[in-house]
Amino acid sequence: MEKAKLGTKSIWAGEKDQLAFGATQVPVVHSVSFGYDDMDEWYEVAVGKKKGHIYGRNTNPTVQAFEEKIRILEGAEAATSFSTGMAAISNTLGTLLFPGDRIVSIKDTYGGTNKIFTEFLPKQQVEVVLCDTGDHDAIEQEIERGCKVLYLESPTNPTVKITDIKRMASAGKAAGAIVVVDNTFATPVNQNPLELGADLVIHSATKFLGGHADALGGSVCGSKELVEAVYHYREINGATLDPMAAYLLLRGMKTLKLRIDQQNKNAQEIAEFLKSIELVEDVFYPGLETHPNHDIAKEQMNGFGGMLSFSVKGGVETVRHLLPKLKFANRAANLGSVETVVGPSRTTSHVECTPEERAAMGIPEGLIRYSAGIEDIDDLKQDLEQAFKALPSNIMIKN
Repeated sequence: MEKAKLGTKSIWAGEKDQLAFGATQVPVVHSVSFGYDDMDEWYEVAVGKKKGHIYGRNTNPTVQAFEEKIRILEGAEAATSFSTGMAAISNTLGTLLFPGDRIVSIKDTYGGTNKIFTEFLPKQQVEVVLCDTGDHDAIEQEIERGCKVLYLESPTNPTVKITDIKRMASAGKAAGAIVVVDNTFATPVNQNPLELGADLVIHSATKFLGGHADALGGSVCGSKELVEAVYHYREINGATLDPMAAYLLLRGMKTLKLRIDQQNKNAQEIAEFLKSIELVEDVFYPGLETHPNHDIAKEQMNGFGGMLSFSVKGGVETVRHLLPKLKFANRAANLGSVETVVGPSRTTSHVECTPEERAAMGIPEGLIRYSAGIEDIDDLKQDLEQAFKALPSNIMIKN
């Protein structure tokens, strides 16, 4: 399995050990508890001396198959799972950080992550330093001043900014920091942070991994020692992945390589197409040569991803009229699914933030996050074209 290519791993990895009764698909095991007649065997399983399951909050066969698949796809020693992507992030930070510790990160992280940095960690006496995304010199300087955890997100949500993971991981390791990378936007298809020097990789499995907008989940992959520590925190705090959600994520991941390849192509074409639209102020996509860190993205990524964003003239007023006119896009607070999904950051990724906080992070109120689906690209481009043409004339006059 380790020598197989990623498309094959997406289908076969992690499933064989959990099959039963000759089935070719992993079963959904809903049992909360697992019984033992032999008291000694029960004890050995309970303390981890023998493989098995005792209670659903700790482990479950269906969930274990999901964990093994993402572990293999990320090339990690170990993996554990969570009820949501934010549970993966918060539990990881809760495991690693204590009062008096210092974490260095970037300003452009996902809104929920940013709230942990600005609202929750300071209450726990953790010093948080947020640097301008892409200012690698400034990040390195802050790391040198002391850093327990270096937390990166690349590409970022929603402005798809890029950080040089290899360079930052090297600086983090030199300072003795644990390097954590949110790889949700890239997925293992497009980027492998562990190979670039990261210690832990986080995914909101809800997004591209599942790919069908029907299951919540999260994961953390990395070294056995670190993952076991995060798992212990999670098993006690209880943010457990549901077996049915694990099954749906497993099923979705079978087509991960196919979906991402198509979404990469669609996002690239959409980004290039949007640059020709008069009402579009700017397009943010690492696959564009005009992207500030296009060269870094080209070096560390296998593909540029299915996510892009663009800002429109007229701000919120234009967004209010434009999005409802799209025929092939769900207007929803999600991304990474087979259907195209659109939405302004003010109601999706950074709804928790004030307009002032969004502005400080470089997120204009007229920014639209566009998650390219796997539809026919001609239909998506024509859909955008007709939506812009259908805008009220007074919006065109204003701009």
